[in-house]
Amino acid sequence: MGMMARMRNLAPWFIISVGGLFVLYMALSDTKVMEIFGARSNYVGSVNGKDISYQEYTAAIERYRENQQRQGVQIDDTQMESVRDQTWDALVTQILLEQKIEQFGIKVTDEEVAEVITGPNPPQFLTQYFTDSLGNFNRQAYDAAIRDRRNSESMVQAEDAVRQQLIQEKLQNYVLGTVTVSEEEIKRKFIDQNTKISADYALVDVANFNDNEFKVTDADIKEYYDKHLNEYKVEAQRKVKYVLFRIAPSQADTDAVVKNFNAILTKAQKDSIPFQQLIQDYSVAPYKVDTTNISLLPANSIDMFAKANIGDIVGPVASYEGYSLYHVVNKIKSSEKLAVKASHILISNEAGEEEALKKATEIYDRIIKGEEFSKLAKEFSKDPGSAANGGDLGWFSKNRMVKEFEDACFNGVVNQVQKPVKTSYGYHIIKVTGVSSDKLIVEKLVNKIETSASTTDNLYNNANYFAHLAKDNDFEKEAKALGFKVVESGAFTEDAGAIPGLGVNRSLVRFIFDNSVGDISDVYKVPSGYVVCMISSAEKAGFRPMEDLKANLKIQVLREKKLEKAMKVAADLRSKLGNNADLNSLTQYNPQVVINTAANFTPGGSIPSLGRDYKFIDYAMKGKINQVSDPIKGSRGALIIKILSRSEFDNTAFSVQRNSIKDNILQFRKSRLISEWLQKIKKEADIVDNRYKFYR
Repeated sequence: MGMMARMRNLAPWFIISVGGLFVLYMALSDTKVMEIFGARSNYVGSVNGKDISYQEYTAAIERYRENQQRQGVQIDDTQMESVRDQTWDALVTQILLEQKIEQFGIKVTDEEVAEVITGPNPPQFLTQYFTDSLGNFNRQAYDAAIRDRRNSESMVQAEDAVRQQLIQEKLQNYVLGTVTVSEEEIKRKFIDQNTKISADYALVDVANFNDNEFKVTDADIKEYYDKHLNEYKVEAQRKVKYVLFRIAPSQADTDAVVKNFNAILTKAQKDSIPFQQLIQDYSVAPYKVDTTNISLLPANSIDMFAKANIGDIVGPVASYEGYSLYHVVNKIKSSEKLAVKASHILISNEAGEEEALKKATEIYDRIIKGEEFSKLAKEFSKDPGSAANGGDLGWFSKNRMVKEFEDACFNGVVNQVQKPVKTSYGYHIIKVTGVSSDKLIVEKLVNKIETSASTTDNLYNNANYFAHLAKDNDFEKEAKALGFKVVESGAFTEDAGAIPGLGVNRSLVRFIFDNSVGDISDVYKVPSGYVVCMISSAEKAGFRPMEDLKANLKIQVLREKKLEKAMKVAADLRSKLGNNADLNSLTQYNPQVVINTAANFTPGGSIPSLGRDYKFIDYAMKGKINQVSDPIKGSRGALIIKILSRSEFDNTAFSVQRNSIKDNILQFRKSRLISEWLQKIKKEADIVDNRYKFYR
């Protein structure tokens, strides 16, 4: 039996873990295969020439879904894209590991398997069935069970699991065999974590120097750029222009939900079905009773609620949840106004407060004489949000508006226009059009508006049609003719995996980097919909041009010049001190110098008030106690340091912590090495991903 076949017989069907540092799992569920135009292969992709069939891929998906269901986790359609990607990644990794196992010649003999099962420390997945509640292992019963012919089928699977565990351990030893930790590294880590240091320091902060004190020339910038050239290295980058067919509910999908609600209402009225029962039968949200007021309900339904009686059903109402039906269970009168509905005309005081009041008074007088409030609001109000609606602000509760405006509204008489009211925004002419003192007790039936299969199919067909035309003619002209928006992405590298503005699709990224400027893609699925791309630019690996970096380079050069000046100031200050002097005396020479004490910091931590400053830490570990240092170029400026105390190396504590420190360093290095190794073999592999041809 081949290695891959043996792996698939395991339960779970595939697990490889290296030192507990990575676990690969197959992420899968059921798939929806779409009609594909034209002939296509039965393979969804390949890894170094090893084909992955559609059947193999979908079977793995189904196994993963079944495993998730056993754990009580349901996978819905919205998760499928992510599930397929996780599955693909795990399957690719599995094949690569299988190939590496064969390449490394890793084998496990029957004798090695038998030694593990019959040895003094059998695997826990077997011994658990022979261990009592107190943790006592019944060795006699275990030995009898593994030799019982009736358990032969189970033992075959157990041997296979042990074989894979041993293969895993050998792979781990092969990959991680070179990872070591020296005694010096262990001591260094111990010192970083345990050495306690206290020091006084004086800081000549570069932030105290004005930019105009320094001149930065083009020659300075060029010199800095050349010196730091490797910092501006860039990998090959590409950009694409694309048309995105965003997956979102269509008007037909919305109409279907409304139609469904109307059918529910008709059925409820005809059969006298209690609203609670309707919620249990048809709502996507669980049943509950809410107490609210109309200002907190969807704005497009408030007038309906204001007129509704106890027992009425309000809706369908559009909201962020989708569409809802509300059953008014009760209305409770409050002793105070809970919400008001008002309109206003705002006259801003940009031209002066006196002029604003004069203008507002003129408009108020015109309204009192009979002119239409809404018409004047559209003409004169400086509140663009409400002016377009004739000044209507809708319903609102307390603490939603500025105090003066709120007081006028909640104290106003319905349908009576008030004299101009002053706020920080200007003068308002206010008309209260409704008042509510009702607390509403409601039940709610919710249906989401979801993208239907027919809408998704239409989007995909539109994308396919556009891709066909764009390839035959001109990408941008065809997009314009069809009314599609063309967007250009930012630059991205092949290793990025994601395309700015579109998200992750590694197959599409590979297409973009395998083809040339002007080439147009097929339809690809991205997180937000379907996309057709045209490669719009291709930059080779190299260095970012100095001109593109000039503004940032100027800032860096300016900082360097400030540091140089700070070092000169610090050198002058240092010359005024003896070796054992108090740093506080420096303020008499330069009041801007900062004097501070960093108490009980460790080399592995940060310095109080300074943060992580490696030059400071380096001196703190090497400098002489109670002696003033020469100027040191730190991260924030020039430093003069006087070490007050530094704890000695504690051999006893080191002996206690040594092994755990070593294990932590090893664990970190192994984890990083495994991650880097996996990335490396994936990058070097010839991976073909044609899944986009099978899935929409």
